[in-house]
Amino acid sequence: QVQLVESGGGLVQAGGSLRLSCAASGRTFSSYAMGWFRQAPGKEREFVAAISRSGGRTYYSDSVKGRFTISRDDAKNTVFLQMNSLKPEDTAVYYCAADRAGYGLPRIRTEYDYWGQGTQVTVSS
Repeated sequence: QVQLVESGGGLVQAGGSLRLSCAASGRTFSSYAMGWFRQAPGKEREFVAAISRSGGRTYYSDSVKGRFTISRDDAKNTVFLQMNSLKPEDTAVYYCAADRAGYGLPRIRTEYDYWGQGTQVTVSS
């Protein structure tokens, strides 16, 4: 089974930046579509960004479009989420997810097969 480990979360002031990383185990990382989700207190886990198996296609939620960038380094089994111009409403636990099927740009939680433990991002105003 694939293991995903997020890192890079922390405290940042509004307008600042953070870069999250998600390291995956296994030998077939390049075949997975990858995504980032987040969950704030009292809210459901929501889609943030996804990147295709090839890495050539990405998709973002409207709330982060233009501020966040998802990327991947298949040689290192790692997916990244560069977060710029952070806002207090970005505060949440951020989760990395992998879709074994690897087709398209999945945006629904149930489409993903593996999940990391999450990393806390807190943005102060």
